Amino acid sequence: MRLDDYIEDLEPDEEAERRRLAKEKSYAITDHIETFEQRFDDALSGDTLVGSTAPSIFVGRSNYPDIPVGLLSPVGDEDAAEEYVTDGDWYQQGHGITDVLQRRTGLLNSSKHANVDSPSIASRLAPSVHDTWDGFVGIQREVAIAGRPVDLEIGLDGKPDLGLDAGTDVATPRGPRANARNAELRENPYVPKPVKKTLEDDDWQAQGAMTYLYRRGFDVYEINTILSAGALGETKQRRLVPTRWSITAVDDTVGQFLRGRIRNASSIDEVQVWANEYMGNRYWVILAPGNWEFELVEMKAPGSIWNPNPHDDVWLQSASEGYEGRSSYVEETAGAYYAARLGVLEYLESIGRQAKCLVLREVSDDYWAPVGVWQVRESVRNAFEGQYGEAETFHDAVSEVATQLPITYARLQRKSELAAGLQSNLSAFSRST
Repeated sequence: MRLDDYIEDLEPDEEAERRRLAKEKSYAITDHIETFEQRFDDALSGDTLVGSTAPSIFVGRSNYPDIPVGLLSPVGDEDAAEEYVTDGDWYQQGHGITDVLQRRTGLLNSSKHANVDSPSIASRLAPSVHDTWDGFVGIQREVAIAGRPVDLEIGLDGKPDLGLDAGTDVATPRGPRANARNAELRENPYVPKPVKKTLEDDDWQAQGAMTYLYRRGFDVYEINTILSAGALGETKQRRLVPTRWSITAVDDTVGQFLRGRIRNASSIDEVQVWANEYMGNRYWVILAPGNWEFELVEMKAPGSIWNPNPHDDVWLQSASEGYEGRSSYVEETAGAYYAARLGVLEYLESIGRQAKCLVLREVSDDYWAPVGVWQVRESVRNAFEGQYGEAETFHDAVSEVATQLPITYARLQRKSELAAGLQSNLSAFSRST
């Protein structure tokens, strides 16, 4: 499809969008929090949360290396525990910001403090994390490696702290929190064979174990939970990894693996423009013939969650890599860079090709609450569904897409290395003959 026709078909129904936003920015979250305490009291027996089902874990980073470690469990909706796990299904089910926040406010984080290397802060002679299969840290690890939610009982100290932590650009928001005294399993968790294999191999480095699980069909969501619990890597090197760090580490590691898979692949032979929009974020993915290069440019509108002053200019940042990848962490666009790159590399690996790639992320003021970097990952992954727009050259593609952006083409060129190199490298981006 011609690029101008493709873009025209993307024009939204503005009236329908206004109705959707009016419903989205409702007081449903406040009402949801108010009902949590009643559900919590109903589920409590003495000071024990009986019949709890934990589908996931959380590892904090405050006061590192003595950090909070928690079991995440829905209260009053145990039979639907899997629906509370952050993964690609949330995108497929069309969850909006309100849906995500409701799930987080219904998920109790029962936590204790532990050292990243040792489950007991009190005794430095305590076993290392990799040896720990009992106590609170051991139960947390059992939940992390299990193939499905685990039934358990959690002893609590006091009432939960109600409310919603805003979350970050990487991790999802967090709901009510409670201090945990202990936890006990009520069943023997099911552990998939590939996970057992990574646990039993004492000399398997974490990067190799991650890519092994990915090749065995585990998505990055499952892998980062296992890594976070200190259950991957060479035995004596295993330690608890804060959730925010593990998310980016897994995206980066799997991305490097996929980049290696396409390293010697043929280039695509036409300029393609793909687009997707989700939760007030619009993504443009421009692929052009050539060896692998990648750049993410983020434009965050005034009044959006990461650029809250409505009178500011559009916040603009970028990060990039060449054929050999990066050797340093991306500070500018942080976890969004690795999540978007993963989505692109998965597509290229699936078609057995490589390409130059420019991803443009436009964050509008409709993005009124952070939901985590998973929405970047899933938006880019799913951008490659359906049709795409074709352009004669990369220059044509970028200049046409620029007419849809909240910044000028000149400002984009000043910030984007790929866009800035257009005038001197047009022949490198033209369609193959």
